[in-house]
Amino acid sequence: MSARDLLLEIGVEELPSSYVEGALAALPALADKKLAALRLPHAGLRAKGTPRRLSLFVDGLAARQRDLDEEVLGPSAAVALDKEGAPTKAAEAFAKKLGVPVGELRRVETPKGAYVAGTRREAGREAVELLPEVLRQTIAELPFRKSMRWASYDDAFGRPVRWLVALYGGEIVDVAFAGQRAGRTTYGHRFLAPGAIELASPGEYEARLGEAHVVVDPDTRRERMLRELHAAAARAGGALIEDEFLVGENLSLVEEPHVVTGSFERRFLELPEEVILEVARGHQRYFGVRAPSGELLPCYLAVVGTALRPDLIAKGNDRVMRARLSDARFFLDEDRKVGLAARRPKLDGIVFHHRLGTVGEKVTRVVALTSALADALGLDADTAGRAAQAAALAKCDLVSLMVGEFPELQGVMGRAYARAEGEDPRVAAAIAEHYLPRGAADAPATAVEGALVGLADRVDTLVGCFAIGLSPTGAADPFALRRACLGALRTLLAQGWGLSVRQLVGLAYPAFAEKKLELDAAATEAKLVTFFRDRLRNLLAGELPADVVDACLAAVEDRPLDARARALALAHLDASVREKAGEVFKRVTNIAKDAPAGDAASPATLAAASPDEAAAELALFTAIAATRAALCDAVGASDYPRAFGQIAALSPVLDEFFTKVFVMADDAAARDNRKRMLREVRDLASELAHLQVLGG
Repeated sequence: MSARDLLLEIGVEELPSSYVEGALAALPALADKKLAALRLPHAGLRAKGTPRRLSLFVDGLAARQRDLDEEVLGPSAAVALDKEGAPTKAAEAFAKKLGVPVGELRRVETPKGAYVAGTRREAGREAVELLPEVLRQTIAELPFRKSMRWASYDDAFGRPVRWLVALYGGEIVDVAFAGQRAGRTTYGHRFLAPGAIELASPGEYEARLGEAHVVVDPDTRRERMLRELHAAAARAGGALIEDEFLVGENLSLVEEPHVVTGSFERRFLELPEEVILEVARGHQRYFGVRAPSGELLPCYLAVVGTALRPDLIAKGNDRVMRARLSDARFFLDEDRKVGLAARRPKLDGIVFHHRLGTVGEKVTRVVALTSALADALGLDADTAGRAAQAAALAKCDLVSLMVGEFPELQGVMGRAYARAEGEDPRVAAAIAEHYLPRGAADAPATAVEGALVGLADRVDTLVGCFAIGLSPTGAADPFALRRACLGALRTLLAQGWGLSVRQLVGLAYPAFAEKKLELDAAATEAKLVTFFRDRLRNLLAGELPADVVDACLAAVEDRPLDARARALALAHLDASVREKAGEVFKRVTNIAKDAPAGDAASPATLAAASPDEAAAELALFTAIAATRAALCDAVGASDYPRAFGQIAALSPVLDEFFTKVFVMADDAAARDNRKRMLREVRDLASELAHLQVLGG
């Protein structure tokens, strides 16, 4: 029987948006693993779905298992065979397990010694016999952040399962889960086409659902949703404010996307733009619209799941939007009655961490660290003063009514309130920018003041948490220390600040002197140097060859800007040159580790086996001296392209040396001197990068 397509549909009560996304991501791999374990080949797997259904397609699934014919290693020969070579009870048990006569067992030699082995043969079973259990397990093992049970069923799922479809070609697969038994009946849109749909085969699934107002393919649904959003924004006289978060959320909230345009009074445009967009985004999942001139329009776009009575939907949405904006306006008016600086004492009532003190104490530390960092960087007094003022005000909006209601606006409201109070625009901007980058998709702060406060804030958190033993373990990172570290690194690199991790820890650690810490300054520093190095490796390896990054970090692990400059210069060399250098310096490093103490002497003072050997040996000795001087000059000027150029020029001299000179000569003086020369080469190069790790 030929291969056929398989369809599994799990019909559910509406799943949360994040559940849909996670389940569709996990479903193909989960099913593929189970089919592979059963030796059921296929041509590919795809997952599609909506809030009411999760669907798996398996293209060209084989009609039966492949026959099994594999050699299995059993007990050791010493256990399975007696002194005369006859099988023991252990051999008989092994043969029974395989289902073969004990006489078919054979003795095999392995690197671990002699064992007995046998061949297990198993005829493949029909797919239809195996699929019910495979699909049931796949459904049961789908991961959800929280699963639930309902009625009296033991099975758990993200939401109650209401129907199952399982078709192998035109044949129903008898799958049962949580009181539902699979058939060929699915259902259309809950409101626009709620009737049952009988499917003849997997091939008609998407088309039949499309006729019933269900766009089951997320990519098609996304394309249609964006097309309608842009069209609605144009009809409103503006352009859609695109938001990838909102696209993802709305994509898994509807089965067929429709767009309803709502509006609010122009008086609300007096609110800061970020407030209006957060009200629309955070609670309602609405999109904003911007006029050609750049300002917000008093309207919003809502993605809904039905085209029935859009006027009624808009009326209800407007009422909610108006209420939320009215609340925001009240919060804004109340917040402006109290200045930012006057809010700072309230920060003493918010615990940052019970062992590290309050947010107020953290602000005091960050202000001091900001000034210390400015001194270390040699920044002018005006810039340092603005940064210190921004650090003093940066967390004050946390105790405002607006941020209490809309936490995502922290920093944004601080900037707005600082502007309204007449603060220096650069101070106000730094209050918002010190949170940047919030995530991988964000750019780091551009202005020096914001970058400086953000760096101080993150370093204070990292040093404090590591000092009390809260370094991340495994996947657990409740204090987002990995994100804080990446933010600090991206800030250092974007600003071109050459501070070392040891400097950062040294400046921050003394501020915790009155706290009960688990690690002293040296131990905290050691852990953070490693932590920063690992994050920096991941950051740089995203744009540069991993072996290049490893080579440079091995030489300079705690100076991020310097490490990146070296890695960029090394990566600029031709890949073949790097590969050759890696081979040569691996050999250099292996030999140099046994070099005796002392400096290398001129080979001219020692006996050589031949003129060619003497010339190659002297050439290397001369090149070492020249390279040492040139490297010192280039590294001192941070001219890493020139420095690696010098090392690259030394590589062929080394290659010639290894070709013409036998290092492990019988003459002890010549042998030791050659080892010393190679140690000097290794030490020279290692100050720049550990080239021996190139190429693997």
